[in-house]
Amino acid sequence: MAQSVLGSLTFGYQLLWNQLRQLAGVQLFVEADTGDGPVAVDAHHLLDAVRDAWSEQSPTLLLSVSSPALLADLLTHAPTDAPWIEIDERLLAQDPTLAQRVHQAHQRGLSLVWRGDSGERPSAALRTCFVKSMITLSADEALAGLRVSLHKHNNHDNSASAMSASARHALAALKSPVEKDQIYEAVASKALIEHCLDEQSAWGIAGWPMEDVLHNYRQQLIQPGHRAIVRLVEAVDGDESMEAIENILSEDPVLVYRFLRYANSAALGLRTSIESIRHGLMVLGYSLLRKWLLEQLPHATSDLNLQPIRTAITVRARLMEHLLNAGDGDDLRREVYLCGLLSQIDMLLGEPLNTALQRILVPERIISAILSNAGPYSPYLEIAMALESSNTQRTHRLCDAHKVELVDVNRALLRTLSSARPHPARGLLLV
Repeated sequence: MAQSVLGSLTFGYQLLWNQLRQLAGVQLFVEADTGDGPVAVDAHHLLDAVRDAWSEQSPTLLLSVSSPALLADLLTHAPTDAPWIEIDERLLAQDPTLAQRVHQAHQRGLSLVWRGDSGERPSAALRTCFVKSMITLSADEALAGLRVSLHKHNNHDNSASAMSASARHALAALKSPVEKDQIYEAVASKALIEHCLDEQSAWGIAGWPMEDVLHNYRQQLIQPGHRAIVRLVEAVDGDESMEAIENILSEDPVLVYRFLRYANSAALGLRTSIESIRHGLMVLGYSLLRKWLLEQLPHATSDLNLQPIRTAITVRARLMEHLLNAGDGDDLRREVYLCGLLSQIDMLLGEPLNTALQRILVPERIISAILSNAGPYSPYLEIAMALESSNTQRTHRLCDAHKVELVDVNRALLRTLSSARPHPARGLLLV
């Protein structure tokens, strides 16, 4: 039954990040066929399909359902251990009976999340029904938050006695519009992210301002992550399997890129070309790998704001790997994963994609998919990119165009998202 239900659903997703810049949750956009599809989806069908993939170790799941009928069914019949359910303010305005359903669902113990447009907040009558609100700050609210943050930084080293009376009065009068323990969406700047998470203790950020974070590195190279290198050294020292080491290495796109350049460098003088991570690991061996990692460590970055970018790219790569469904074809699986991992390497390196890809040896299938939207991996890259939004119709059109079954896409997405979780380093090297 679960397989046929997944054929009647179209998904999209958005990742939610916590104060540690780790994955805290997943917002799953759901468009369901409630009519004449393979299976008319109701709350029971949807929850069964999700439950089959999710586990206690999976991120918090927020269901954002576009169908008013399916949302009403969820509010009426979902069990108390169901995922969080989004309630959009626009639907509350359109359907006078929805507020009553929200009250009843809250009384039954469902976890509901309010979501509204820029500057909106839940009404006083319904506010207590929601475990969280997903808030988009207006331009004036964002500016007010940044002013509060700037004022705090400017007065960080000033004691209360050293401040003038007017400065103390101004500080007391300033109040951030960012509320503790709520979710903030469409946050466009690094400074505002830090205000929400670090100064106001927001529960999470929906999405991530990738462009603004990377803009801060426009005058310098982005280095591999300190955490990834430490984990790799720990794994080598612990004599872990090559597969485990490959998996850790594969979670940092910049480190992978540098590893492939290093493996094919003239300094090593290898007689064979290295086109994959696994091949490079096999040829170099643990001793040479450890030496290279320790050379990278002094220059590694500990900027936590880069971690959501790395993780999001890794999620895309893992999704492509699951979409291909290569079965026992491990080399093919690794290759399509590398395609997803390198598909945004230009932003991390600060140079055009074609220039970046010319510096490493990778199979032509990868280059064709990334640069020319052609070749056998192109459909999977297109679909993986389309799934990174609430535009479920685009995903549906791409599946039709590429003759890819929705059931396979949805199964791959749920498998990818449910298994996404942070992997902190264990040893003393992490500082």
